[in-house]
Amino acid sequence: MDMKRYIKFNILAFLIATFGMVSCTGDLDTLPIDPNESTPDIIYADKGAYKQVLAKCYAGLAVSGQQGPAGKPDISGIDEGFSTYLRQYFKAQELSTDEAECAWGDAGLSDYHDQNWTSSNPFITAMYNRIFYQITLVNEFLREATDAKLDSRGQSDIKAEVAEYRAEARLLRALSYLHALDMYGNVPFVTDEHVVGGTFPQQIMRADLFNFVETELLESVNDLKEPQANEYGRVDKAAAWMLLARLYLNAEVYAGTARYADAATYAKRTIDEGGYNLSPEYAHLFMADNDVSGAAQEVIFPITFDGQRTQTWGGMTYLIAAGIGGDMPKDQFGTNQGWGGNRTTSAFVDKFADISGDTDSRAMFFTTNQSLDIVDRTRFQDGYAISKWKNLTSDGMAGSNGDFMDTDFPMIRLAEAHLIYAECAVRGGADRVIALGYINDLRLRAYGDNSGDLTDAEMTESFILDERARELYWEGHRRTDLIRFGQFTDGTYLWPWKGGVADGKTTESFRNLFPLPAADVGANTNLKQNEGYN
Repeated sequence: MDMKRYIKFNILAFLIATFGMVSCTGDLDTLPIDPNESTPDIIYADKGAYKQVLAKCYAGLAVSGQQGPAGKPDISGIDEGFSTYLRQYFKAQELSTDEAECAWGDAGLSDYHDQNWTSSNPFITAMYNRIFYQITLVNEFLREATDAKLDSRGQSDIKAEVAEYRAEARLLRALSYLHALDMYGNVPFVTDEHVVGGTFPQQIMRADLFNFVETELLESVNDLKEPQANEYGRVDKAAAWMLLARLYLNAEVYAGTARYADAATYAKRTIDEGGYNLSPEYAHLFMADNDVSGAAQEVIFPITFDGQRTQTWGGMTYLIAAGIGGDMPKDQFGTNQGWGGNRTTSAFVDKFADISGDTDSRAMFFTTNQSLDIVDRTRFQDGYAISKWKNLTSDGMAGSNGDFMDTDFPMIRLAEAHLIYAECAVRGGADRVIALGYINDLRLRAYGDNSGDLTDAEMTESFILDERARELYWEGHRRTDLIRFGQFTDGTYLWPWKGGVADGKTTESFRNLFPLPAADVGANTNLKQNEGYN
């Protein structure tokens, strides 16, 4: 059974008791007097519980509670749909850039595009809390899945299986710490080796966190399944290689030393040894059957969704519904939901010479009664809409539920490896001839023939930045890319309403990092706020 079908809320409810026990007693080795009280030793008496808890670690990227779409939240004090990992990740990585602008008036939401957020911003706090909730989930699982624990429970026979689970969990923790490293820099640091309920976490410096993430990925990859040997929706060695490639691509930003040759090595290894292939059709990557259509051969690690089993007002429901409004026919997107929120700016539209999609199939815009320019930021029809994401199958059938989406989110896909290698080549860390072939593979798919082929002279840094936008838009890469190219804040690149003015303006370079939430800094005296936010 693949992970998309395995993640069901009813098998996860026992986690509430697990984490309640952690916070209340801090002593997981003590068996309860009341035999009906749930503790790890009772929960893990069933060998199947290890996979169920691992499923929760995966599900935390998609949903926000123990049932869908609301009712038993993981994190109290915040709306469940509002607080999901993917929803907040999209907002942080896209609404702060040229690729997306939201029409809604939620307090603090426009701060992303204005780039004037403070340490009290509720969206920045929600992303931070979701990251560290994920890390807490994994830490607790790792504490309970050691060889010693297995021996004490008479479960030594499943050590090999659980070792694979541990490797997957460590990769998921590395992913969340990579997001913390990218967005917040110097953050509180806790692993499974720290005592539960002890002192406040110490702050780890960004370069040291880089080293931790690198080590976790290099060690965990040894116990992961070979590429494509795992169940759909679960990570394998190729996922680890790709996260290493991402980490090394941004090493100069994160740790002060460029490592483009290392990034290229892991990107190429994914291409050569992963056995993944580019989807024949670009559009199919973002449709409701992208887990079984030709798109599945490209997606290395998806965040999985199912309209019947993973119901949430965040995740892909948000990503699709928030991008539908105005005259957009909801039935042509396979959904009953159209929230009239996210659309794009003219700066992104201008990256396509032909926006019809007839030339470059990646140009997926809805323009009927939508203006190119954003004059009224609260009006959805100001700005072209993006029609990339759909709750339709590749043969035009609606998803299983008109309110909640079946479409999976490709957190890692093969095209990114092509782009990473090409960027490394342009920066002097890889072979330009090979890189040109990789880029033209993507453009052959996009154009349908060789009319979009690139020459070596045309393969420049500025081209790579724009090509990443054309290929990966609304997939959560843009803020990180603009920072790496020096164009997010005080660079020369302006887009409409950057900095809160119609024509755009440069902003302060300290905003390349988000602030640590004020509440966390106030509660934990070990934390020092990021520069510029005091």
